[in-house]
Amino acid sequence: MYKNLAATLVAACFFLSAVQAQTPVQALTQTPKKPTAPIKAGFVYVSPITEAGWTRQHDEGRQAVEKALGDQVKTTFVADVPEGADAERVIRDLARQGHQIIFTPSFGYMEPTLKVAKEFPNVKFESVTGFKTAPNVAASNARYYEGRYLAGIAAGRMTQSNVAGYVAGFPIPEVLQGINAFALGMRSVNPQATVKVVWLNVWFDPPKEREAAMALFNQEVDVIAFHTGSTAVMAAAQERGKMAVAYHSDMRKVGPDAQIMAVTHQWGDYYTARVKAVMAGTWTAGNVWGGVKAGMVRVGDFGPKVPKAVQDEILARQKAVGTGKLLPFAGPITDNEGKVVLPAGQALTDAQILNMNYLVQGVVGRVGR
Repeated sequence: MYKNLAATLVAACFFLSAVQAQTPVQALTQTPKKPTAPIKAGFVYVSPITEAGWTRQHDEGRQAVEKALGDQVKTTFVADVPEGADAERVIRDLARQGHQIIFTPSFGYMEPTLKVAKEFPNVKFESVTGFKTAPNVAASNARYYEGRYLAGIAAGRMTQSNVAGYVAGFPIPEVLQGINAFALGMRSVNPQATVKVVWLNVWFDPPKEREAAMALFNQEVDVIAFHTGSTAVMAAAQERGKMAVAYHSDMRKVGPDAQIMAVTHQWGDYYTARVKAVMAGTWTAGNVWGGVKAGMVRVGDFGPKVPKAVQDEILARQKAVGTGKLLPFAGPITDNEGKVVLPAGQALTDAQILNMNYLVQGVVGRVGR
């Protein structure tokens, strides 16, 4: 998710082979050998652990590892670690402390992880949302766009103004996938709907997130989505009497009236499988990109304003996404400058999705501006 180096942002847009070695989470699970001492697993977080959000979901994944493996594992985490030199220092410290596997769930941690991995060839590293691998570095990510498409359908059913808002972090392909999938889902049930985007160029800045949400609410927006790390946008929607789609976590505690649904990320099974693989001596580097089918992305947690008919529709569509019957990026697709991206009867390939660098028809704004 996270990234603050412009050079890597550009590189990400043109990376073509990120999913050539996709491996289902289930295939990574091995029966662990009984270790003589607990496996030490380290986690590095880019923001504080808040009540909901990106870091919360990864820490719940860490807790799932402890619950599944008990005294066979000992986990450590370091939170609120900025990308860059600080991240490299923390990752190196965890390796020196004898952690056999280290998870680094932030896109901007990718390069520091690769650098430290060269110094500790016997330590296994998990670059979560990164795309580069090495003999002792695996990469993984989730198909967040699948949940975004479903959220767009809900927004399209619930809006009265036909105008949605989207508070976005950085203009990397992952974020563009989410914006576009949300707009396509919304317009699939409400062809007149539009999506206004505000770019923040930051991932976790609650005051800035709130300000962006308030600005969008002043522009006819009555339902909002976001790709940022805190609950600030949801809180703003609750304050203004608007509707919002929660991201990363269920945020009904913050927006009991505002939340229409949540797109949540489930990391526990993957993290547990990877620690088990280290215990069994079967860990290998690779690249996983899992979505609804793999159980890494889920939608639900509907708010009180959402009619049962809409809830049933979203859950039925989620099943269709999981079976592959519903593809969020199926043609025809046109960008917001009128260029045909994909004709009818075709679907974007994984490589095309990973390299997404445009906004679709119905999105108001430009990439990064």
